[in-house]
Amino acid sequence: MVTDDPTLTNPDRYRTLWENEFVRVLEYVDQPGDRTTPHDHPNSVMVTLSAFSRTLSAGDRVFETELPSGHAVWIPAQRHSGENTGDTPTHTILIELKGAAAGEMISGALGPVT
Repeated sequence: MVTDDPTLTNPDRYRTLWENEFVRVLEYVDQPGDRTTPHDHPNSVMVTLSAFSRTLSAGDRVFETELPSGHAVWIPAQRHSGENTGDTPTHTILIELKGAAAGEMISGALGPVT
């Protein structure tokens, strides 16, 4: 269950493209230097539509990532905030799982699993 829904905490960056009882599909777009406020994601698959560099933060933990365009990665359930640290916009699609597949947030989970 998403408590700090990114479409509510960061509505200028996230929008719902489609949703049913099993999944929710989000689009995320930002520009270099843009930041998000803390928000939650259930277990998700992220598909990159652009190459980007980001810093994800959760408390005192920081995760740096760089992903190419056209890449799919697993995102375990987590809470984070992010910043576009590159010189290109970020454009991704997130397929968030619902129900039992949404998973539980595990302490230490931060960033995608490539």
